[in-house]
Amino acid sequence: MHKRIDITPEAIEVINQLKKRFGELMFHQSGGCCDGSQPMCFEKGDFKVGGSDVCLGEIEGCDFWMSKDQFEYWKFTHLTLDVTPGRGSSFSLEIPMGIRFMIKSRLFTEEESADLTPLRFTEE
Repeated sequence: MHKRIDITPEAIEVINQLKKRFGELMFHQSGGCCDGSQPMCFEKGDFKVGGSDVCLGEIEGCDFWMSKDQFEYWKFTHLTLDVTPGRGSSFSLEIPMGIRFMIKSRLFTEEESADLTPLRFTEE
């Protein structure tokens, strides 16, 4: 099975720092507006996911969610969570550290597309 989401070593380091401070974490890929489509990190349960969200997978023990509408645009895309210097304009937990999470993307190969990890949906 091919993962839909991966993570860089730099992002792993930041997640581990945040886990020490906040405990379990989760991510939600924003769809734009104020935060400009950046992935946002929350304490697990602080962001309410519902029937309009899908879980692409897990990175470093953290679920990575996205709205179904946005997923329709990105469903052919492999995502990699990374970090970059600079303050984002969101409520994501890393912002006070002077960095922000970002997504790097590429299209899946035909081989990858044929064997992707299944999506997970909320239970309502």
